[in-house]
Amino acid sequence: MKNKLIVTNSPHLHTEESASRIMWLVVLSLLPAGLAGVFIFGVRAAWIILISVLAAVATEALIQRLTKRQLALYDGSAFLTGLLLAYNLPSQVPYWIPVVGSVFSIAIAKQIFGGLGQNIFNPALAGRAFLMASWPKYMTAFTRPFSYDAVTSATPLALLKEGKLIEHFSYWDLLLGKRGGCIGEVCILALVLGALFLLIRGYISWHIPITYIFTTGLMMYVFGAKGLFEGDWFFHILSGGLVLGAFFMATDYVTSPLTRKGQVIFGFGCGLLTAIIRLWGGYPEGASYAILMMNAATPIIDRYTANRIYGTR
Repeated sequence: MKNKLIVTNSPHLHTEESASRIMWLVVLSLLPAGLAGVFIFGVRAAWIILISVLAAVATEALIQRLTKRQLALYDGSAFLTGLLLAYNLPSQVPYWIPVVGSVFSIAIAKQIFGGLGQNIFNPALAGRAFLMASWPKYMTAFTRPFSYDAVTSATPLALLKEGKLIEHFSYWDLLLGKRGGCIGEVCILALVLGALFLLIRGYISWHIPITYIFTTGLMMYVFGAKGLFEGDWFFHILSGGLVLGAFFMATDYVTSPLTRKGQVIFGFGCGLLTAIIRLWGGYPEGASYAILMMNAATPIIDRYTANRIYGTR
């Protein structure tokens, strides 16, 4: 009788999923938002995306070559970082802006920590924060949708921050991206389609994005501009980079907590900080900074929400 007992080293459970496969499927889920951004802001948005992605991939290849490590360009992580950075840029920034941002994202925010899986902060958001601190004039000059020129337009959140009327922005306009903003954040409908794909496939869970969005909406409703419990919470959910950040950047495997309890805490913290910055900060948007601050808190969250080891107290 043939012996069917096989003794091998762990792991004993395998799956077809890999880091590379997940990265490329996230890229696929982001394509509708990118196509919508190009349609809304013109061909220049496509050039910004292309330049950002190429700069990110080239920087990763150069650093891996200089450090004599195996090239890992096909894992999709550098491509995804460049894509997300481009989605966080206005369409009229100079072409050197995505280059500098991608170099910083890969070299400083990712490779200096050891590469994929070792970085503390989301690389794309770290690059955006660096660009925002260094060249705020370029990073806050947004193009009027469907104008296909350099005509600037204030974002809905910027108008609200200045106390101006925002009634001319309907919810439908915000869903379809008929507003000023960054390339990949304006079309909420396209982002939701991509997010649903990731949720259905199980690549992300609801814990971070839903908690994040719910907390932000609740805070904006309670502490609205017109008084307590009079805020337009739906307007705030559809404006800015909240949806892009909640589903595609706060859920980053490396920089978010491991446990479900920790992810809920992480999402709550992101929502709370985003609302605080929008309500009382000097900047109308706060999603990027909120996620980065919670990235720094992730090790502490993991420490105190770790699952009990089976058989121990």
